[in-house]
Amino acid sequence: MDHLAAEKHERGRAVIVAVDEAHLLSADQLDQLRLLTNSEMDSVAPFAGLLLGQPTLRRRIKLGSFAALDQRIMLRYALPGMTELETRDYLTHHLKLAGRSDQLFSHDATALIHQTSRGLPRAVNNLALQALVATFAANKTIVDESAARAAVTEVTAE
Repeated sequence: MDHLAAEKHERGRAVIVAVDEAHLLSADQLDQLRLLTNSEMDSVAPFAGLLLGQPTLRRRIKLGSFAALDQRIMLRYALPGMTELETRDYLTHHLKLAGRSDQLFSHDATALIHQTSRGLPRAVNNLALQALVATFAANKTIVDESAARAAVTEVTAE
């Protein structure tokens, strides 16, 4: 805490603490974050904190045991999934980065990938990669709906 105060008061710098993958923090770690925010009886914020994580983070913080931390959160934002058009553009952009300018995914394959992933980028990536593998295994040149279905089966299988 002293280091945070020194940065802010002595150097005039705003301190920002960003925690990526915050949904993986233990209960003790979340409690330590709460304690860091508990300086000067909430009259001064010692730092601006960003907790970045999966939707489970929001649900965890809403639990009664984290009520004090939950009350200190001033702004919440959840990134919505992409639209189907955005998913198609997202795939096209990544394919261009990889050196492909032609259409590699059929519209029905893209639609299925979008529907299954709910437009969430990481899920789109996983499904698209598995669909590419299924396409290669079937000795095809275009990712079609059957390859996308095989990818859905592979990714969602337990």
